[in-house]
Amino acid sequence: MTVTVGKPAPDFTLPTDGGGKMSLKGLRGKNVVLYFYPKDDTSGCTAEACGFRDQLPKFGKINATVIGISRDSVASHDKFKGKYDLPFTLASDDKGEVTERYGVWVQKSMYGRKYMGIERATFLIDEKGVVRQEWRKVKVPGHVDEVLKAVKAL
Repeated sequence: MTVTVGKPAPDFTLPTDGGGKMSLKGLRGKNVVLYFYPKDDTSGCTAEACGFRDQLPKFGKINATVIGISRDSVASHDKFKGKYDLPFTLASDDKGEVTERYGVWVQKSMYGRKYMGIERATFLIDEKGVVRQEWRKVKVPGHVDEVLKAVKAL
């Protein structure tokens, strides 16, 4: 399955930090910023999470919810949230089903070594559950501001 702008976002239910559960369908009526990131507590992922944290009041004012997803465990998410005071939900896709459905589980290469991992990506989903914009191969600097601008334009 691939994600297509203008089509409904694939629904899912995942465990979250704090022992909770969340489903995309349960967020209907809100704009959703769904961002996929490779690993808790790594430099780029921390910078991106802290960027969303710092701008979260602005997202809240425009009826937008931010959800971060990686394949890290719920326990890892709990530590990551606590360490950086992250006020939004982190969902654990430990089986990789959601990262596969959204097409962000890809072959990567580092120092000539090929491996599978999460491609940093963000999806903007409107109040009706339709994908309105996607960002692939995200570069962290300036990304949160770009997403905020897109949500304001909905």
